[in-house]
Amino acid sequence: MPLRASPRSSALRCSIRRRAVGVAIALAGCMAAHASVPDAPSPSQESAVPALAPSTPAPVERQAPDCSRPLSLGLHEHGLLYTSQTGEGIDKDIADEMTRRSGCRITLTVLPRARIWQLVESGALDFTLSGIANAQRDRFAAFAWYVSNKYYLLVRRDAGARSVAEFRRKRGLRLGLIRSFRYGERANEFVDAIEGEERITYAGSLDPLYTILLDGGIQAMIIEPFDFPAIAGARLKAQTAILEFDDPPVLHGLVMSRRSLSPAQQQAWRDVIVAMRADGTMRRIFGKYFPADLARQMTQF
Repeated sequence: MPLRASPRSSALRCSIRRRAVGVAIALAGCMAAHASVPDAPSPSQESAVPALAPSTPAPVERQAPDCSRPLSLGLHEHGLLYTSQTGEGIDKDIADEMTRRSGCRITLTVLPRARIWQLVESGALDFTLSGIANAQRDRFAAFAWYVSNKYYLLVRRDAGARSVAEFRRKRGLRLGLIRSFRYGERANEFVDAIEGEERITYAGSLDPLYTILLDGGIQAMIIEPFDFPAIAGARLKAQTAILEFDDPPVLHGLVMSRRSLSPAQQQAWRDVIVAMRADGTMRRIFGKYFPADLARQMTQF
């Protein structure tokens, strides 16, 4: 259903942001003898070439965004990207800025991530945000990149897995995933191998997976920096550790339906995102939710 305004708790918003700003320090407390939490990416790490994206779009005539009809954008609940508790998040801020710059009417709807991809493919949804590409998605979606980050494996300490490879070998361990999510190349290989052994429990969002993880129904789940405030909480911090995949940062961006938007309009919206990056707006949006250095590293690639 379309996103509606609701009363917001300023205390809750402040709490979430304080936890996000302090995450680099809070995560350090997650270190264990057998597994350690990765530090915030260094500038050199973030400047590494991100995972390869689909081929560059062919040049098209430059146009302004077409506002002759209402446009639609799907949000999904996912850590700092969007939460219905406050009606705020990185994706919501980016969508609002797209509306402001274009003058178009963009209707925001909160949906499960798997449903969003289906609607983008059919053309029933024009946009979503913070999406990554793969060969299948590239057939029905175009992208405009604005952030790059890594994925990590959040694992229960009592699982006895000191590495991603060790977790993969232990057939009694289960992995929790959000339906339709894909990751970096090696993380995808790991997921596909676990799925082939029927060791995956699926959910529609992160919150059920955190609960199942704490209850012992799964022993690990895949996370990214948008999820750091949640894992800084006392219970998860005490019971889990973080393992790294050997993947470079993965590009995320605006997802545009090839069915509903012409190549010229895809380029028009790509130009909006490029301008937001060029004038520092994108970095400032991420700076509301992450420490300044990490926000800069994630948005400069």
